[in-house]
Amino acid sequence: MIVHPLSPSAILEVLQLLIRTPSVNPSLAPDEGHGETAVATAARDWFAMQGIHSWLEEAAPGRPNAVAEVGNGRGPTVVFCAHLDTVATAGMTIPPFEPRVEGNKVYGRGSYDMKGSAAALMSAAAALAKEEFPGRALVALVADEEYASIGAQDFVKRHKADACILTEPSEGRLVLGHKGFVWVQVVTTGHAAHGSRWDLGVSAIGKMGRIIAALEKFDKEELRSRRHPLLGPASQHCALVDGGSGFSTYSEKCTLKIERRTLPGEATAEVLQEIRSVVESAGEQAEVRSLMDRPPLTCDRDSKIARAVRDAATQVQGSPPEEIGVQYWMDAALFAAAGIPSVNFGPGGAGAHEAVEWVDFDSVVRCAHVLVESVRRFCAA
Repeated sequence: MIVHPLSPSAILEVLQLLIRTPSVNPSLAPDEGHGETAVATAARDWFAMQGIHSWLEEAAPGRPNAVAEVGNGRGPTVVFCAHLDTVATAGMTIPPFEPRVEGNKVYGRGSYDMKGSAAALMSAAAALAKEEFPGRALVALVADEEYASIGAQDFVKRHKADACILTEPSEGRLVLGHKGFVWVQVVTTGHAAHGSRWDLGVSAIGKMGRIIAALEKFDKEELRSRRHPLLGPASQHCALVDGGSGFSTYSEKCTLKIERRTLPGEATAEVLQEIRSVVESAGEQAEVRSLMDRPPLTCDRDSKIARAVRDAATQVQGSPPEEIGVQYWMDAALFAAAGIPSVNFGPGGAGAHEAVEWVDFDSVVRCAHVLVESVRRFCAA
């Protein structure tokens, strides 16, 4: 008997395949990191078994994306995106790579973040391959989202599309925006001297202490007053401090690392200038530079892709999805920055990055149906 790709048994089989294939990000856990090669290959081979054109694209040596396409190509292109890498398994209290089904929950590392989503979009693509629709669905199963998003960055350089549906877990809600971030490094310089030589020594840590106090004040009094209707306030926090060489030595250097969460319209250059101004207001001098930044996301709720997903979710779930913004960052912003309007819609569950992780399987099945209907509506509009 031929099983339809959207049947629960078929979707569960895909999900179990993905969980069984370890894909811990090696940049996060070098001793454990498996990388994405095995899981990307498994996804490519699964697509091949469905008669779907699929291939691997190396975002970096040994860090492939799995890509697939269905449809006649004579119409709009919609991307389905999920990441294949997971965080480490240290501290987990369940077998990380042995998918266990209990009731409606499927357990395992990555089940929720985000192999349930990957199973949903793979199944959706296989279902679309069996029908005629005026367009193309392009699958992006990307590497390295949990660290530097090299997979999504590489994908958008290679491929053009008219819209993207990212599938990070959203509990069946339609995500129209999320914050960006800037990682900033601040370095103060003192003068090293013996701890008894107060007349010679200058503590770089003391300088940094005054800067940290000023940054905390700026966060509470200025940033929290900047608000976005979906995303709430801007914020920043002092994340890491390193300095000093011993009890009896004035510290010559102190390094502070800051994470700044940005709202739409806030640029990295402006963030750096604000931090430099805060340093100056503290009466200090310091080197300030950006280590990494990622843009925020916004998508007009009346855009074609937002309407298509909203209407599809309403049909499948029986009521309109809640429309939200989220505090955390997703690869969706990279698609939007490349000129591809993007939203997020995904399943539910719990335990991302935690000791016990599970995905709500019924929500995975619903997500697959929503993705199929979204493409039908978007390409027919």
